[in-house]
Amino acid sequence: MLTLYGISNCDTIKKTRKLLEEIGIEYQFHDYKKLGCPTALVRLFLENFSHGELINTRGTTWRKLDNSVKDNLTEESAIELMSDNSSMIKRPLIHTGSKWLIGFDEPQLRSLSS
Repeated sequence: MLTLYGISNCDTIKKTRKLLEEIGIEYQFHDYKKLGCPTALVRLFLENFSHGELINTRGTTWRKLDNSVKDNLTEESAIELMSDNSSMIKRPLIHTGSKWLIGFDEPQLRSLSS
């Protein structure tokens, strides 16, 4: 079964959930705010994406970080940041069981139903 990772009050997650339901794809939702985002989960994400791809640099959480933190970001410090501040992770993050998707891409999501 497909797993959707994100935050329930995120507009992009709401749009993704609506589309998945519309095209009839069953999924389980991992809400970071309720279930957390342990470092083991972030490491799993990093097996499929770089920390540069995972971090939402347009979000408020990232923009509020001190420049010294942003400028000296390593994979290990990124793991800690994303685990502590899950709203910093790009959304949606989807695991289909065989592949990983990041970001809202309607055609890509629709192709999952075929």
